[in-house]
Amino acid sequence: MKGAEAPWRELESDVVICGGGLGGIAAALAACRNGLRVILTEETDWIGGQLTSQGVPPDEHAWIERFGCTRSYRAMRDGLRRFYRDHLPLSEAARAQVFLNPGAGSVSRLCGEPRVAVAVLESMLAPYLGGGRLVVLREHKPVAAECEGDRVKSVEVRNLRNGHQRVLRARWFVDATELGDLLPLAKAEFVTGCEGRAATGELHAPEKADPANQQSFTVCFAIDHVDGQDHTIERPRDYEFWRDHVPALNPAWPGRLLSFDCPDPRTLERRAVGFSPVQDATAGMNLWVYRRIAAARQFTGGVYPGDLSLINWPQNDYMLGNLVGVEEAVAARSVDQAKQLSLSLLYWLQTAAPRPDGKSGWPGLRLRSDVMGTEDGLAKAPYIRESRRIRAMFTIREQDCGRAARASVQGRKESEATAESYPDTVGVGHYPIDLHPTTGGDNYIDFLSVPFQIPLGALLPVRLENLFPACKNIGSTHVTNGGYRLHPVEWNIGESVGSLIAFAARKKEPARSVREKAGMLGEFQDWIRDQGIETHWPRGPW
Repeated sequence: MKGAEAPWRELESDVVICGGGLGGIAAALAACRNGLRVILTEETDWIGGQLTSQGVPPDEHAWIERFGCTRSYRAMRDGLRRFYRDHLPLSEAARAQVFLNPGAGSVSRLCGEPRVAVAVLESMLAPYLGGGRLVVLREHKPVAAECEGDRVKSVEVRNLRNGHQRVLRARWFVDATELGDLLPLAKAEFVTGCEGRAATGELHAPEKADPANQQSFTVCFAIDHVDGQDHTIERPRDYEFWRDHVPALNPAWPGRLLSFDCPDPRTLERRAVGFSPVQDATAGMNLWVYRRIAAARQFTGGVYPGDLSLINWPQNDYMLGNLVGVEEAVAARSVDQAKQLSLSLLYWLQTAAPRPDGKSGWPGLRLRSDVMGTEDGLAKAPYIRESRRIRAMFTIREQDCGRAARASVQGRKESEATAESYPDTVGVGHYPIDLHPTTGGDNYIDFLSVPFQIPLGALLPVRLENLFPACKNIGSTHVTNGGYRLHPVEWNIGESVGSLIAFAARKKEPARSVREKAGMLGEFQDWIRDQGIETHWPRGPW
């Protein structure tokens, strides 16, 4: 076989980005708009990562509509709203909303469907595809890397459909995979799990270091509710196990996983939540509304026979196995079991869940495989909260951004605490430090942070010169990962990395020189600010 039909091909570019999630997309956009040629790979057939193939609406801070994200992230958000305005029959009330929220979900000011996000992200990449500046290889996974000294020379990727492999050569490489998969292939120094309190001095760090103590992951799914119909699925294979399962955590989980009793993430006390697909208000937070991605009342003409809700709850967090640091077969078995948990949760909701009217079960709940773009109705990929993390030139710790820790460092009231001000800031973000229960037995670790910055030093590996992180794999700790892993921060990380590569290429300098050389850092920060990357929070009060 020859040419394009050959199972083994070599492609060359300026930059190779492995991983088409939000960080990878943002890195590609930044590199392309600054004149570089990019190859972007993605394991699924949908770009967008946690927003699309994993199904999760954006987790954002309270000021997102005004400031605290990059210009291109805001363009993505605007594009989501514009898609609904241009292509769907919105009600008059919905069309009048300045900040349209199609799902009227409570978790975010912009809850929408994954496939809409795919369309918007594809449109953002479109200007660079036609001229060949950008090549996107969907359903390709990195399987090997060639290194020479402290530089990566090439990455080998496998086509997951036909098994054919390609060698991708470039001057620069970016790991934007959900689990930091490129790091071990390139023999990069990295950490997993928790470092332990003695190593980091963090107030909320687990006492002992444990590389296998990692946050749970979730296989999400979408459902709607059609009143008067029965869409009960076949009884899942592992239903009895999950029906009776009580998580073994410290502090203790308040009862069975499949129930409407779960711990409050902050206090860990029992918290009863509500559930009703036919009303917004319930006794306790209505889980149906929490991640609702289409509210039928927002549309006309019967486009949606009922609301659509994305199910990513404490009840389907999988805590019994890891995806990092285990054999591939073990990880695959954990994903299969996590799918069984999610299907068991759905079956329980359909048949046994207590209702506000005193009845049991909601048989009208319908699994929407079309919404997730899969045959089984579950998300294309697990929702990942924690990955491998590079050993970086600088590591972000709780003392830099945790509200209580900062108040202690600064000798201030918690309400007056501010984050560490990094001289090498290349972005901003904010979210509570939100760690879900771990496979090592830790219950929630959830506490307030202060609006923080993204330091360039956390994006630079300690040794490798041309490999950079663009996802949850930056130089954070197990604890601070809980605030730096969300949608707008991941996007900012990726955009800053793509910009760093483009700037270093223009200057014909190693990327770490941008941080180290006098004058160059300030020039780079001015350059990215001109391109819409906020490096500092505005002066309060907000």
